[in-house]
Amino acid sequence: MKATLHFKAFCLSFGFLVFASLSLGAKVSSDWPLWRGPFQNGLASPGQDLPNEWSESKNVFWKTKVPGRGHGSPIVVGNQVILPTSNEQKKTQSVLCLDRSTGKLLWTTQIHKGGFMRLNKKGTHASGSLASDGKQLYVNFLNAGAAHTTALSMEGKILWQTKITDYVVHQAYASSPALHGENLLIVAADNKKSGALACLDRTNGKIIWKVGRPKKPNYASPVIYELDGRQQLIMTGCDLVSSYNPRTGEKLWEIKGATTECVTTTVTDGIHVYSSGGYPKNHVSAIRADGSGKIAWSNNIRVYVPSMIVNKGYLYGIADAGVAYCWKSDTGEVMWKGRLGGTFSASLAWADGNLYAANEAGECFVFEASPKRFRILSQNQLGDEIFASPVICGKRLFQRTAHRSGSERQEFLYCIGKK
Repeated sequence: MKATLHFKAFCLSFGFLVFASLSLGAKVSSDWPLWRGPFQNGLASPGQDLPNEWSESKNVFWKTKVPGRGHGSPIVVGNQVILPTSNEQKKTQSVLCLDRSTGKLLWTTQIHKGGFMRLNKKGTHASGSLASDGKQLYVNFLNAGAAHTTALSMEGKILWQTKITDYVVHQAYASSPALHGENLLIVAADNKKSGALACLDRTNGKIIWKVGRPKKPNYASPVIYELDGRQQLIMTGCDLVSSYNPRTGEKLWEIKGATTECVTTTVTDGIHVYSSGGYPKNHVSAIRADGSGKIAWSNNIRVYVPSMIVNKGYLYGIADAGVAYCWKSDTGEVMWKGRLGGTFSASLAWADGNLYAANEAGECFVFEASPKRFRILSQNQLGDEIFASPVICGKRLFQRTAHRSGSERQEFLYCIGKK
């Protein structure tokens, strides 16, 4: 029975990857157009051939200063690398575009000026990633008491801007947009005042549907998978795991399988979706995606901020306190756990059988994605501070970091690969 379920999960996961590849187009193997990559799950396309070791002087193709402050990971589309940033002194929120080959700044577009809101000391006013369909760019920003979504051309021209909902800050706002079909954009803005999940028309920014969410603080990004024979938009947090029809907003199913505050973006093995959170309780949960309401397994590990990876029947996660875990994805059996060290906010990425993770002190770990053992391949220092997640595509790893010298802080974006 277990072997049958494992084979079914593999087939469903493989089917999802094929669907994602077809829907995102031919450049899926060389681009990273969304938060957590082309498949929305942290898995890079095969054949990345990355180095295990890098430093300021080793295997760095380019390094570019990033003005201001932000935790948003870049996206990579064609020859463009795009990321958000904010200037705390000038109170501006902007989008930057760099040349993928050289790191040269191509353009900067200011989206908002003024309207900054008080955040948690770790938070920034540019903490979410953009999304791109290859034709336009989409970004969420919190400004002037509301969550807004803005569309830009690939040349940086603002095309439209839509207010999603009023927003009361509890910690910060870092939810990234998701794409669906030919023209739909899904955005989430859970908060204590007026939580909302909305679907926008990518051509003009008009809201196609919008549903209310519980008035509770939560930070998860929406993600869309093909599960149980249908497209499901999954949101975790607000004490719930919820599934919606991405085209209509109709609620497909919902269970109490999460804690109040979740940051991670859920992943799937094709049968389960995985929720994790850290306030007011710690948890990792495996929920059946067929609407049965069944929680297959759960534990009380604090995987609050870093999103997880599921691959070939195993779930990999990093507790915020720096302990890595491998669980059997269908049963929750602990295959191993091992200490990396440090505090983690960046999410895991997978490429060619290895996992990539960076802690808040700028230490980048490469370790095996294998249920057999916990084995660190390398530990690489890059700057003094990392909150953004690694991006892997086109045989390159892109990492946003910050360097500190006394009270001075300067962010950089690195492009890493075998030289």
